[in-house]
Amino acid sequence: MSRRGPAVSTTAVIVDAVRTPLAKGKPGGAYSEIHPVDLHSTVLKALVDRTGIDPAAVDDVISGAVGQVGEQSGNTARWALLAAGFPESVPGVTVDRQCGSSQQALHFAAQGVIAGAYDVAIASGVESMSRIPIGSQTLGKDFAGPKVHARYSEGLVPQGISAELIAHRWNLSRAQLDEFSAESHQKAATAWKNGFFDEQIVKVNDLGIDETIRPDTTTEVLTKLRPAFRGEHWEARFPELDWRITAGNSSPVNDGAAAVLVTSEEAARNRGLTPRARVHSFAVAGDDPVFMLTGIIPATQKVLAKAGLTIHDIDVFEVNEAFAPVVLAWQAETGADLAKVNVNGGALAIGHPLGSSGARLMTTLLNNLEQTGGRYGLQVMCEAGGLANATVIERI
Repeated sequence: MSRRGPAVSTTAVIVDAVRTPLAKGKPGGAYSEIHPVDLHSTVLKALVDRTGIDPAAVDDVISGAVGQVGEQSGNTARWALLAAGFPESVPGVTVDRQCGSSQQALHFAAQGVIAGAYDVAIASGVESMSRIPIGSQTLGKDFAGPKVHARYSEGLVPQGISAELIAHRWNLSRAQLDEFSAESHQKAATAWKNGFFDEQIVKVNDLGIDETIRPDTTTEVLTKLRPAFRGEHWEARFPELDWRITAGNSSPVNDGAAAVLVTSEEAARNRGLTPRARVHSFAVAGDDPVFMLTGIIPATQKVLAKAGLTIHDIDVFEVNEAFAPVVLAWQAETGADLAKVNVNGGALAIGHPLGSSGARLMTTLLNNLEQTGGRYGLQVMCEAGGLANATVIERI
C-alpha cells in the first residue's frame, strides 16, 4: 500500500487589488449608463494590466453580486471575465452572501488556493444599484417562507429597523451617530485630497473621486435630517425606539466594482509576482436575524480566535459602515481602538455597492495597512439575515 508524504501547507497571498471610484447608485449617477457586466470587466482587466499576469492562468473568477436579476443575473461573473477579454477557458462563478458576497468570494478563492485546487484566482464583485435597485431580486415576494416566519413570529424587519434596534440597545445617541458619520466624510475627503486612494483606483468615465463623499458635511448639518425609517407600523411594534437613523448616518446606494488577485506563494514566485499580504485567517458567523447587523461581533471574535490574535494585535480595521450604530456597537463590544477603524473613511461616505463592497473594503484595507506600516489588518462586514464575514490579512 502506498504511503503519502507529509502534508504541504499552502499559503494564500494577495498580489494586488483594485477598485473603481464609487458612483451614486441612481439615475444620473456616473455609471448609470454602464451595463454592470462592463463595469465589472473594468476591474478584471485592470488587475491583469497592473500585475502582468496571463489571464489564461486564472483558475477561477469568483464574484459577488446581490441583485442577481436582470442585467446582473445569469452568472454575471462569467460574462464579466469574457467582457474583460479573458480566454474562454477561464471559468467564473457568482456567489451571494448579501453585502458580504465579494468578501465571501475572497474566502472561497483563498480556500481554493490553500486546498491546492487553485494556483491563481480572482475574487471580485459588482453592484449597479442605479440599474438594479435594491430589493429587485425578490420582486416583492416573501423570500423567507412560512417556517421562518413561524420561528420569528413577531416578524422580520428591514435593515433600517435593525439599525434602530442596535442604536437603542447600545444606547447610542443621535449626536454620536451623526458625529461618527460626519467624521467618515471628512476622513474620506482628506484621503482623496492626500492621494491615499490613488494606487487602488481604476477610473471609469473619468470619475475621479467617490461620488457620494460630501466634504462639507458636519454634525450640525446631519442633525437637521429626519428619521428615515419611522412609521406608524414600526412605532406601534417598537414603542421604545426614539428614531435616530437618518439618511445621513446610513450608507448611500452606489454603483461600483472591485477585484483582488489571490495566488499561492509558489505560483506568485513562479510568475514573477510580488505578494502584498497573506490571507492569514477567515471566518463567517451567524447571529439574530432581527438585529441582523450584529453578526460582526461574533465574527470578529471567531476570526481572532482562529488567528491566535487579540483585538489589540490588529493595526488597521475596515468595518463596513452600513449604518453608524453598527460600527459603534461593534467597537463597544470588541474594545477596538476607534482611531484604527476606517482610517480613510468608510461606507457612510465612500459608499456601499452591496456585492462589491467586500472586495472594495479589502482593496482599501490592503492599502491602508501599507500606508500605516502595520502588520495585521482585519475586515468585517455585516450581512442580511444576521450573517457576517471576517478576514485577517498580514502585510508582507
